[in-house]
Amino acid sequence: MWKVLIVGAGQAGLQLGLSLHRHEYDVTIMSARTPDEIRSGRVMSTQCMFGPALQHERDYGLNLWERQTPKIEGLGLSIADPDHGRALDWVGRLDDYAQSVDQRVKMAGWLELFEDRGGKVVYHGVTTSDVDSLTSFYDLVIIAAGKGELVELFDRDLSRSPYTSTQRILSVVYVHGMTPRPEHPTMHAVRFNVIPGVGELFIMPCFTLSGPCDILFFEGIPGGPLDCWDDRPGPAEHLRRTLGLMREYVPWEYERCASVELTDGRATLTGGYPPVVRQPVGELPSGGQVLGMADVVVANDPITGQGSNSASKCAASYLASILERGNEPFDGGWMQRAFDRYWSDAQHTTMWTNALLGPPPEHVMKILGAAGAYPEIARRFVNGFADPADYQHWFMDPDKAEMYLATVASRQDGE
Repeated sequence: MWKVLIVGAGQAGLQLGLSLHRHEYDVTIMSARTPDEIRSGRVMSTQCMFGPALQHERDYGLNLWERQTPKIEGLGLSIADPDHGRALDWVGRLDDYAQSVDQRVKMAGWLELFEDRGGKVVYHGVTTSDVDSLTSFYDLVIIAAGKGELVELFDRDLSRSPYTSTQRILSVVYVHGMTPRPEHPTMHAVRFNVIPGVGELFIMPCFTLSGPCDILFFEGIPGGPLDCWDDRPGPAEHLRRTLGLMREYVPWEYERCASVELTDGRATLTGGYPPVVRQPVGELPSGGQVLGMADVVVANDPITGQGSNSASKCAASYLASILERGNEPFDGGWMQRAFDRYWSDAQHTTMWTNALLGPPPEHVMKILGAAGAYPEIARRFVNGFADPADYQHWFMDPDKAEMYLATVASRQDGE
């Protein structure tokens, strides 16, 4: 029986560990925090998982909160005009619903589930020297901890990393008491609000420690008015400042917030990081090799909401590569091929995300405008969040976009 060590207990590491354990691999997971410490800690992320990622969880009985969690049935886009009204506003329906579960809930629950199923967990912070001393005891070591010194084992891939600095300053608040959007009062939807030249506000239904809630998630262009979190305000001030920014830049969303309150005292988060792709094989001082996964090796900006989806897809891809390996060793060549298999899909997410970080080109604005008139276009755009590979066929290329828009208009106008 192969022995596998996974360092990191997030979406990717726990999903892979739980699914490998189901296939009777001897799996050990190293987590820096216990379930109780995770539950009592600060929120760790925003996360909106679309159909394919949710299905990976269902396949292995990991969808423990699916019934309690709001079903996100659509994604809406609003673009602010210079007077802070809406130059554009529409919503498209998802073919399969999405869901967001606070990672404090999910990661704590999954750690307990892994132990209940007989998996081994070591609760301890991990350094490079720790991993170096452990590799001889395992057939495969996977690094799934996207922060800390272990990331330095993996060199930046210059050809796939166009940015060297942070592209968005992030601010997150989890709240209770938000009222529905009046345009779709009975449909849960992620709302994507664009403030040209300033940044974005996402509003996302979620399930947290205290039940259903909403996430308010600002992405600010560095140096702009949304880049105002260097003082790391306390939770109450963080919410007050968030609401003030909403009132100024997205007043149609602020109107929904008359009765909002923090879900708990650890419901805020700020930060930022440069998007990066790294080489997947890390070499330890002793010469041993380890495989990086998920945001250790592909860390996209959250503007497209793909972090947890990419982590899930990476875990599913690595699982397939491990199972197919049979009795052959997990050497460096295999590690590179396992990553290449994942990258064949992940590259589309990276290219699309990087494209949205800059000012939108003319053909993209035409697409977004046409989506307000043609529900078919809106529907295709929002379902690309579940399958970003589709964007290469119509969204990313001006000529393909023009052909697609003309085809839709001709078909709809002819009916």
